[in-house]
This record gives sequence, structure tokens and C-alpha cells, in this order.
Amino acid sequence: MFKKWEELPEFMRCDEVKKYYNSLNKKKFQLLLKRIFDVVVSFIMIIVVSPILLIVGVWIKLDSEGPVFYRQERVTQYGRTFRIFKFRTMVANADKIGALVTSREDSRITKVGSLIRKCRLDEVPQLFNILSGDMTFVGTRPEVKKYVDAYTNEMYATLLLPAGVTSEASIKFKDEDEIISKYTEEGRTLDDVYLKEVLPIKMDYNLSDILKFNFKHDMFTLIMTLKAIILR
Repeated sequence: MFKKWEELPEFMRCDEVKKYYNSLNKKKFQLLLKRIFDVVVSFIMIIVVSPILLIVGVWIKLDSEGPVFYRQERVTQYGRTFRIFKFRTMVANADKIGALVTSREDSRITKVGSLIRKCRLDEVPQLFNILSGDMTFVGTRPEVKKYVDAYTNEMYATLLLPAGVTSEASIKFKDEDEIISKYTEEGRTLDDVYLKEVLPIKMDYNLSDILKFNFKHDMFTLIMTLKAIILR
């Protein structure tokens, strides 16, 4: 549900967010179509891909110790937190023994994890997050609170909508771990590179997408995402 301006969290009610809010407020019917699409398609897809979920789950368990799913706390619409569903692609407790982002040669990534990351299978369980309303198919990728706390006022505008599985930024940064690796080879930390080199550029794309938002644009982004995965 799209809230009234006065109902937004206080930290979001700033001049930098206002123009994005006004743009979305004029597109309530488009937002309704977006939610209907999310519910219907995620429900159907969960049924269709359930055998794949089972197979990948068993594969992960056979490959390494730890749970099948990775349930990290992320931030979504209006700054609300939720626990994301992802197939575990790293060793158990990876976020406690390293950074919250990964590089190309990250030793925490498991053999199976490396394979399912390449074809984005690790993201499939997020269908459950979409069905529940915590996420949407197209939108800004959900960040951990640590990175949201580093947002500028304008970046808070991305929290006007639920966090997404894919976006133009996701497509542009489909090889994000390789991009980060180029900087870490210079001796910089993963967090420093992500916050100063990656996040600002991704947010430029995300903010632009909010102003361009309509249901048709969402469908175009989904098609481009599938193309990027297939041609990877």
C-alpha cells in the first residue's frame, strides 16, 4: 500500500524524496497492477519451480554443512526490515567471518554456490518474499541496514517501493563481484569499495527508475534481466 506523505517515516519526509514521492503518487493504478502481477506470477512460479527448489536444496546440503536457505535481515519499503530468502551459496555464518558483499575470489563461496550464482538460481526462493509483499519483481535490491544507514537523503526515495529482485542497476552490475575485485586488488576493503564506488552508481540507476516507473517499464526490465542471464 502506498502511504500518504504524512504517514511516511520521519527520515523519509525530506525535500530530496519529495519529487520521487510525487511522481509515484500519480501512478497508483500502475502500482496496483504491479502488486497484482507480483502476487499472481510469484504464486504460479512457486508451484512450477518447486521441483527445482527441492533439487537445488538437496544439492546444497550434499555440498557443504549448513542450512539450505540464507535468511539475512534486509531493508525494504519505508525502512521496514524483513528476512530475505536465498539459497545459501557460501559457508555457514559467512557474514560473521567477512564482509557483507563478496568479491570474485571470495573463499567463502561454496562449489555449488559458485555454480548457482552464475545462473541466478540463488535468487529463486525470493518468490516467497514477493508473495508476502516484502519484495517485488522489479525494484531496488534490498540492502542490509549497515548500508542503508549510509544512504544520502535522496537515496531514501528508493524505500518508497518494496525491495526488488531485479532492476536496471542489477543488470548493469551483474558482475558486481568482479568489479569489486578490481578495487580490492589495490588493497581496499570490500565495504569501502561497495559504499564509495558501487552503491552511488547503482543508486543513480535506481532513482532514475523511480521517475520512469510504470508497469510497461517493469516488464521491459524483466525481459532484459532474462536476456542478461541467458547471454551470461
